Amino acid sequence: MGVGQVDSNDQQSSSRVPKESTLALLADLGIQQRSLHCDKAGKMITEITDRADRMPMKALLLDSPGAPETLRVGDVAIPQPGPGEVRVQVQAAGLNPVDYKMMANGVASWRYPFIPGLDVAGVIDEVGEGVEGWNKGDAVFYHGNYARPGGFADFTVTTTRTLVRTPGNLSAIQAAALPCAGFTAFQALIEKLNIQSGQTILVQGGAGGVGGFAIQIAAKAGLEVITTASSRNAEWVKSLGAAWSIDYTTESITERINQITNGSGVDAIIDTVGIETATEGLNMLAFNGGIACVARLPDLEKFKQLGQALSVHDINLGGAYRSGSTKAIDNLGKTGKRFADFTSKMGINPMVTEVITLDQVPDALTHLSKRNVRGKIVAQLHQ
Repeated sequence: MGVGQVDSNDQQSSSRVPKESTLALLADLGIQQRSLHCDKAGKMITEITDRADRMPMKALLLDSPGAPETLRVGDVAIPQPGPGEVRVQVQAAGLNPVDYKMMANGVASWRYPFIPGLDVAGVIDEVGEGVEGWNKGDAVFYHGNYARPGGFADFTVTTTRTLVRTPGNLSAIQAAALPCAGFTAFQALIEKLNIQSGQTILVQGGAGGVGGFAIQIAAKAGLEVITTASSRNAEWVKSLGAAWSIDYTTESITERINQITNGSGVDAIIDTVGIETATEGLNMLAFNGGIACVARLPDLEKFKQLGQALSVHDINLGGAYRSGSTKAIDNLGKTGKRFADFTSKMGINPMVTEVITLDQVPDALTHLSKRNVRGKIVAQLHQ
């Protein structure tokens, strides 16, 4: 898999689609598109711009539920934004485990061939009816609705409710790495666990996307961070802000937590691994502690220490869309805006370790499914 290294200072620029170029030229000539239907020349130009919208775009297509290797690059029509929506020219799209997990079984609302890809960064290319506060040319990123076509394409359409403006000190590639993993970590630590300076936190799975962002957020917030990682990734997680790295392949996590905390336990846990580690985590929490679960909730039947005043939090970003609640969807947008501000001001590392092309996404998703990827993989579609 051919991979390039991202330059953290590289600012991505947008390119225009044929319609945009045509309209810009007409504007330079002092001609408004909506007045063109009045004469023959106007009708011709309007037809040209309409055809531009119908021109095919490149996209990564899933013909039926299946593994990443069944994806193919093909041509599909450029989508059009509806009321309250914008069309985004995709500059970069982040890869996440949820991509291959959703592809495996599909979703009832999907129409095939389907375009996956939840994390998108790019430039607004077209604005739908009733949209206010967003304009063509705005640099944006967001976590998309998995029930609708996604960002592994030249263009995609999304609601404005979850749009986030890309900070000026972040490139599109960096922004594309943030939504799924970054929003999840931020929601878990800041909005659910309500972490406080001076506390101790355990991050289960520190080398991955959610874990890496969680380490940084907690460290920036003044917590003592303990994480689990293989020996290969020990220095990596420490560079992100972890004070302690427990090698889960050779050490007992429970014993090490007891040693590090002198038997008092940790104030908070974010678990990105699964039901077994989440269940084990309940016994590592201090009184009044809390655990946020990204993968699976703990088996409470196996937890016998009642009276510890513990809290258990389920984290599910995509659930906001599935709920159908505009309040939940708006809150997802607010989480994104808060995390973007936090990232920009606090110097959060987007952790982009691999930059690939669209046709390399299937292999990269397969690699990601083996759960040994450090940081984030991002596909670059346009400069």
